[in-house]
Amino acid sequence: MNSKGSLQSSSSELDLDRPNIEDYLPSGVAIQQEPRGKLRLHDLLDISPTLSEAAGAIVDDSFTRCFKSNPPEPWNWNIYLFPLWCFGVFIRYLIIFPTRVLVLTIGWIIFLSSFIPVHLLLKGHDKLRRSIERSLVEMMCSFFVASWTGVVKYHGPRPSRRPKQVFVANHTSMIDFIILEQMTAFAVIMQKHPGWVGLLQSTILESVGCIWFNRSEAKDREIVARKLREHVLGADNNPLLIFPEGTCVNNHYTVMFKKGAFELGCTVCPVAIKYNKIFVDAFWNSRKQSFTTHLLQLMTSWAVVCDVWYLEPQNLKPGETAIEFAERVRDIISHRAGLKKVPWDGYLKYSRPSPKHRERKQQNFAESVLRRLEEK
Repeated sequence: MNSKGSLQSSSSELDLDRPNIEDYLPSGVAIQQEPRGKLRLHDLLDISPTLSEAAGAIVDDSFTRCFKSNPPEPWNWNIYLFPLWCFGVFIRYLIIFPTRVLVLTIGWIIFLSSFIPVHLLLKGHDKLRRSIERSLVEMMCSFFVASWTGVVKYHGPRPSRRPKQVFVANHTSMIDFIILEQMTAFAVIMQKHPGWVGLLQSTILESVGCIWFNRSEAKDREIVARKLREHVLGADNNPLLIFPEGTCVNNHYTVMFKKGAFELGCTVCPVAIKYNKIFVDAFWNSRKQSFTTHLLQLMTSWAVVCDVWYLEPQNLKPGETAIEFAERVRDIISHRAGLKKVPWDGYLKYSRPSPKHRERKQQNFAESVLRRLEEK
């Protein structure tokens, strides 16, 4: 009884705190109370945009959180730490960075002086040529990792070439491919890039069987799907690597996996990648910085620290759909790397629904709610 009385008293206090709208109206103006009747369609349409905007703000916050780089907290905020920070900048930019550029330059000289003759002179010896080119690509990726002072720890058995298997991994940056490639020459499925990255894709990486696509071309999807099926059946082909998220995510979350890699009818080998942000954030936000800028950021940091787990191969279970299979593999990768799962499609990062499409969806939603209310 006392609790009930206290609730009533608190309710009355809240009512007293609420402003009376009539006090803010000019004298002589009265509020017309409409009689209560059936809910009309235009009433729902009136509030639908407001509800959509409110829900959209929540969704946008949850969605964009997956693609935001979280800068570290500044620590050079007092007179004692600032000189140490300045000394660190001097070491990183004027000593470590030039050394890393020299290492990368030496790597390119060795790689190109070996790759070009092998590629041109061993045309009739495909098996030997592919083997040497595979080793040279692995070596060049090792030079790239050395240019960031990469500290990479690999867990689990090293991948091997077998037919009817595909490797899938979470995706944080294009350096994911480089880190995995230095251990095993994968054939990767990747978005076609412009500039010097695109030149490498169309020349050097073609030699390991990589497959490129353009996200905006619908025809590319059919061509890529056919190439995927042909590649996984080849016993001599390099292991196939796919990043099923389809975009770079900030290594705190995993977005929905595309089902294409899980419809090939082969064994799926999950790979979990987790970066330690103690020295640098390895996330590449391709909408805000070029890959060259991203590489410079890594090369001017102290080190890139990373863990890679090669996890237990998975197969489609009886009665399981490709989407369910993809979600099960995403669970395994997220759990191992300590990432949070979110129910968003990563392609929304590149394309959002048009205003007309959203308005049509709002009207359909309002009509469905009205029908349900009328049935009741």
